[in-house]
Amino acid sequence: MYDLSIIGAGWAGFNAALRAKELGLKVCLIDSHRIGGTCLNYGCIPTKSLIACAKVFSLAKKSSVFGIELDNPRVNFAAIQERKNKVVRQLAAGMQSQLSGIDFINSAAKIVSAREVKVDGRVINSKFILVATGSRPVELPELKFDRKKVISSDEALALSEVPPSMLIIGGGVIGCEFAGLFSGLGTQVTIAEKMPLLLPTEDRDAARKIEVVFKKKGIKVATGADISAFDLKQYSQVLVCVGRVPYFQGLGLEDLGVEFKNKRIVVDDYLQSSLENIYAAGDCTGKIMLAHYAAYQGVAAVDNMFSEGRKKPGNPVVPSCVFTEPQIASVGVKENDAAAGGRQFKAHKFDFRANAMAHILDEAEGFVKIITEQENNRIIGASIVGPQASELIAVLAVAINSRLTASQVREMIFAHPTLSESIHESVN
Repeated sequence: MYDLSIIGAGWAGFNAALRAKELGLKVCLIDSHRIGGTCLNYGCIPTKSLIACAKVFSLAKKSSVFGIELDNPRVNFAAIQERKNKVVRQLAAGMQSQLSGIDFINSAAKIVSAREVKVDGRVINSKFILVATGSRPVELPELKFDRKKVISSDEALALSEVPPSMLIIGGGVIGCEFAGLFSGLGTQVTIAEKMPLLLPTEDRDAARKIEVVFKKKGIKVATGADISAFDLKQYSQVLVCVGRVPYFQGLGLEDLGVEFKNKRIVVDDYLQSSLENIYAAGDCTGKIMLAHYAAYQGVAAVDNMFSEGRKKPGNPVVPSCVFTEPQIASVGVKENDAAAGGRQFKAHKFDFRANAMAHILDEAEGFVKIITEQENNRIIGASIVGPQASELIAVLAVAINSRLTASQVREMIFAHPTLSESIHESVN
């Protein structure tokens, strides 16, 4: 008998397996597809690998700004795709090497009871089961994927050539990242979002800034848009990025009476489902669909199953990042949410145009915004638009998690010249 059977080898399941191994438990990790799940194979890693290549091309085209003369830089998309695939292979091999001592079963699974999993033609027994099966792209009823012209993010990552034109339906994180990526490689991009702003869950100032930047780059932005108004024949590719939904079809959870709500597995604050021995982590819980949050949930679920002491809640401080150019990152309370909730707060803002390193890098678009409680000056949220925002946000995640005040951050010394000085300057 296993102590723990984990279904899904994405970021939640993989990190849960490593934690179980660390605790000396007998554990098996089950997945019918490749190790690494969406993040490694169809999401974070391949997307950011392509974005990194697009940025190099952008830098090459403006190299004369730095006094470097390059003649006619061009895109070799086959080489770009091969580099992306190599990065994925290397990381997959690294993950595989960490599974020593863990039984990895490359097969589909079905849960037949709270302690039994049917897999690879046999039934295995387990004290606990963790469901970590991730999510899949949402398909619009009126615009089905044909996987050729109308595609999801999965197919977008596997294109063999840079399309001349692309309509991106959905101006959320995925849509905006692909808009910046393909525009940077030379595609004529139109992005359509039904809400009044791109990135509707982000800080409004951040969303407005990225729309301005996109338009400067030649990206056509249509907000408050209805897709029926677009003639799809005008575009080489139509990329539908309207979100992701939890995926756990075929597991048999419905037959066991596991509770669902809004197409997600319902879990409590400690990631336990409505059945005592079954837990869930990652995108299938429908909470925050981010790989780093999934990893946290996976580890937390294992600790909650097997720890005798204080349990670990599944709702920590979670930063989010958008890898556009410039990047966007946020953590904690956003200004618009604080205002809508009637909280007494103060917004501190500093523009990268006043930061020396931003000018050295020729990346002065954007700002740092920090939200503090009016009563005690404690930092409760932050949004950053600008160079390396995805790295800088970690400082503010630590500040929120440690319940630091703006005054305490003000007293810190930040190195000069750095982008991180903008955090210090924003609270001065």
